[in-house]
Amino acid sequence: MRKLIVTEFLSLDGVMENPVWSFPYWNDEIADFKREESIAGDALLLGRVTYEGFAAAWPQSKDEGAEYFNSVRKYVVSTTLASADWNNSVLIRDNVVEEINNLKRQDGGSIVVHGSGRLIQTLMQHDLVDEYRLLVYPLVLGKGQRLFESENKVRLKLVSARPFSSGAVGLVYEPERK
Repeated sequence: MRKLIVTEFLSLDGVMENPVWSFPYWNDEIADFKREESIAGDALLLGRVTYEGFAAAWPQSKDEGAEYFNSVRKYVVSTTLASADWNNSVLIRDNVVEEINNLKRQDGGSIVVHGSGRLIQTLMQHDLVDEYRLLVYPLVLGKGQRLFESENKVRLKLVSARPFSSGAVGLVYEPERK
């Protein structure tokens, strides 16, 4: 059974939206934390907005990670996209929860979700997330889309906490399941 991992950049007050604010904190320690996700994962699960942003940026990128993002299998959840043309992408339009459960039952590495705030709300509602890898940054944004919305109650168990010299903290949580 594959694990479904949600990975997010978060402000101290839980904002995940458009994390360009995280760039000044980037360093080798954070790059290593993110690299661990890539090594463990052999598929991405993305919502439409994140997919479109990644598909616009990664194919032309020469940055570290470009080879991974351009070659890895990408599952894109969207009811509005007509196609998912970025290399190795598959569109999921219907029966989202059933399709994701099917993906999780397959053999393989972890399925990693970047960004994709609305999709993550659905994943949490249906208890599909197996791990949260959060990079929490030392700033308060005050407004913006949050990872944990009030209607999604999630009880978590801390697996690891790793402070970085930039002031960010890498946190890994697993849901507490009965």
